[in-house]
Amino acid sequence: MTTQQAMEALHALPRLGSGAPGLERMQNLLDHLGNPEKDLQCIHIAGTNGKGSLAAMTASILTAAGYKTGLTISPYVVDFRERFQIDGEMIPPRTLASLTQKILDAMQAIRREGGEMPVQFEAVTALALLWFAREKCDLVVLETGLGGRFDATNVVPHTLVAAITRIGYDHMELLGDTLDKIAAEKAGIIKEGCAVVCYPDQPEEAMGPILTAAADAHTTIITPELEDIRQLPGKRLENRIDYGGYQAALGLPGAHQAKHAAMAVEIALALWREYGYDISDDAILQGLAAAHMPARIEVLRRTPLLLLDGCHNPDGTRALAETLKNARYEENLVGVLGMLADKDYKTMLENLAPCFAKVFTVTPDCPRALSGEDLQREARFHMDAEAAPSVPEALRAAVRYAEENNLAGVVVCGSLYLAAEARPWLLREAKK
Repeated sequence: MTTQQAMEALHALPRLGSGAPGLERMQNLLDHLGNPEKDLQCIHIAGTNGKGSLAAMTASILTAAGYKTGLTISPYVVDFRERFQIDGEMIPPRTLASLTQKILDAMQAIRREGGEMPVQFEAVTALALLWFAREKCDLVVLETGLGGRFDATNVVPHTLVAAITRIGYDHMELLGDTLDKIAAEKAGIIKEGCAVVCYPDQPEEAMGPILTAAADAHTTIITPELEDIRQLPGKRLENRIDYGGYQAALGLPGAHQAKHAAMAVEIALALWREYGYDISDDAILQGLAAAHMPARIEVLRRTPLLLLDGCHNPDGTRALAETLKNARYEENLVGVLGMLADKDYKTMLENLAPCFAKVFTVTPDCPRALSGEDLQREARFHMDAEAAPSVPEALRAAVRYAEENNLAGVVVCGSLYLAAEARPWLLREAKK
């Protein structure tokens, strides 16, 4: 099996199962693979926004401390192999192919036995756990895919730290239509006796289920104090912070990333305090500085600005808008926007409107995409908007408009699908 065949085989699997939510399907798959999950010590991260950023920061700190660290990211942006990393390196192509074959062989055995077939995310998660166990990772940072309680990643028995990032409205058709319902699903990753680290600015409605889950698991919650998180002066879109004496230059811009950094510090301290892991202050600072995530308010060029963000819900667009406002970019930018029809795109547009002098709307490469024309019609209620026939044409038009009107630059946002399509073009443009 080639690497391409492996990726095609995994992507061909159904996204959702037909039965009731649960972990039985995933557990059965791992049983057929020799239960690699039992050999792993995990930091488990759930939430609506910020999971990937926190996971990257945490894994970077642990690698800097000298621990062989596995990391799962969901979803990927450009390269499918982004989903599986050890010490910042993606899974080798040949390893991906060989482990995919083992996953498919296990699924064939399940089919012969009449068992329920695993879905795509379950197969991908099993592959990651199998690789991490074979490589004898010291620690594994797991990002949930959707929810928490019934998420495929929640089969791991040894959760040292459970972290809950900010809870917001997303995937409501599966998780519930209120913050307390969504939070209850996310808090399902909290296990007996594990340390729990919570986002420092969590909506009040979400805290009840998190506190209940922690109490049921006989553990307490560590929450960074907002007054202890300070952003230090710096250049535009530079993110220098001070959290409890830890002064670090973050590779990820935004006030919300300062809060994720505080969480990452508390995760590291919990691993040291509760389990005896040797994580120095220098490792914490080095790890925070080195952490990077594509399409998370990613600055590809500073002058003129080229910025890419995969924000795809109201909280994400709010964080981007706040970051651009704090950097004093109001109405001095051109936007390229693409969104999905099943997202709250009206609120997303309201949040983004103060940022842009003009936007070009596009249709992301996704069956659930809102057409660029429909997005343009909605965007015109808030800003000057023009639909573009393709992503490359929108990008070229946006760069040209910024140059002709002496604007500060271009921001591409609204969907991770758009981010994946736009990033290679933006990287080439940034080198000019």
